[in-house]
Amino acid sequence: MDEVIELSSWNDRLWAWLIDVLLMGILWHRVVIVLKVDAISISGVLLLAAILFIYWTALEGYRGQSLGKMLLNIVVTGPLGESIRFSDAAIEAFGKAFLLPIDCLIGWFAHRKARQRLFNRISDTVVIRRPEHYG
Repeated sequence: MDEVIELSSWNDRLWAWLIDVLLMGILWHRVVIVLKVDAISISGVLLLAAILFIYWTALEGYRGQSLGKMLLNIVVTGPLGESIRFSDAAIEAFGKAFLLPIDCLIGWFAHRKARQRLFNRISDTVVIRRPEHYG
């Protein structure tokens, strides 16, 4: 019997993103102190974006879930529920880490029913409720 894929809500995705940003923000704050970088400078903001990009690419490329997604029981997959590659995770993470407002606005207006951000569409990924049997 084919399994029905249930897309994650925008709300669950927002909460997962917020959890991830808060967790990585703690790490970023420590790095900013050690490197003596001004947190609100361009370099400080780009450092946070780079940390988030590496974090999301590594975790979502490895198991489809960041810590926030694990807590919300959602996962990034291919359109049929299959595991994604690290390259897919990197493309998907790039939009989240560096271009989130544009990524989300285009997704909400152009891909609302598919619940895909622009970079989900580009990477051919979706965020779904985690099936019970998922790795």
